[in-house]
Amino acid sequence: MQSASRETQDAMNNRLLTGIALAVFGLACGTASAAAPGVTFQSLRGDYDEVKDRIVMAIENRGMVVDHTSHVGDMLERTGKDIGRPRQVYLKADVIQFCSAAVSRSTMEADPRNLVFCPYAIAVYVLPAEPDRVYVLYRKPPATGSAQPVKALREVGKLLDGIVREALK
Repeated sequence: MQSASRETQDAMNNRLLTGIALAVFGLACGTASAAAPGVTFQSLRGDYDEVKDRIVMAIENRGMVVDHTSHVGDMLERTGKDIGRPRQVYLKADVIQFCSAAVSRSTMEADPRNLVFCPYAIAVYVLPAEPDRVYVLYRKPPATGSAQPVKALREVGKLLDGIVREALK
């Protein structure tokens, strides 16, 4: 039984990461609204590394730690040639993953299935055609269900909104 639960958890995590990757790819192709409902994104003129550092700092300013940074742009660049698709999608692209013990606990106490929304992720990328424009995007979990899960999921959205607002000011 534990193996089946682990497989279910792995499948949910894979769906979450796939959704984030699709959102990043969709925005790069200009079709994010159709490919990824619920994705919030902004762009600004600036330096990629500086914007990424400001996002990490905004996460850390809230007492959280970045769990992992997925270097999606590097992966696509490296593997594209191997699969016969060498077109450069991004100059740089990363997905920053993190979690909040307090917000996550509230979210999962409200509904254990909300595990699928953790870790939280903020994607950052630069396109080859716009090297001085940095895109920042994230996906807020849909606030559905009874009152307690809705309140908890809205807190996740507020957390993500606050981090990006702080980083981009």
